[in-house]
Amino acid sequence: MKFSRIGSKTTYHRCIRELTYWKYLIYYPSHNPFKGSRIRLFNFGTSDEQVMDLSHANIETSSEQALVPYINNNKQIENNKNINKLDQPKNENEVLEFFKKENWPAVEAKKFYHHYQGIGWKVGGKTKIVDWPSTARNWILKADEIKKQQKGTALGQKRDNLNISTDKDYGEPL
Repeated sequence: MKFSRIGSKTTYHRCIRELTYWKYLIYYPSHNPFKGSRIRLFNFGTSDEQVMDLSHANIETSSEQALVPYINNNKQIENNKNINKLDQPKNENEVLEFFKKENWPAVEAKKFYHHYQGIGWKVGGKTKIVDWPSTARNWILKADEIKKQQKGTALGQKRDNLNISTDKDYGEPL
């Protein structure tokens, strides 16, 4: 960590995961603070081909691994599952098919798609949508509630709960 100028264990483990993902090394964690982890490196020779010499590439840390003090890092890091699971429909037709399958109006599908397309598929302007079909179901539930409210006000219900009239008698005591 000191040689590569990495200051926290979180950054170190993230770098190791990325190097493993890009296949520069193979990392075998020990999950034991007293026993070293194993790393298998590739032979980066000067030849044109990628050669992996498994017999010499196995490097193991000492059995008496120095304990690194715990560094409390309060940065909020998104969960890797959520990064890989970000879900958006491929196009408007996918949303239309979903709404048609659920027997919902196509107009609502278009409203839903264009609304979330315009705000970058985020909820509340901050959080990325993880499961767009669930968001669509919530959209329909709220649309139904709004329609019921509008229908109730059309039937004569007053929206003003205070029942205030404009012709008041201010001389009358409360």
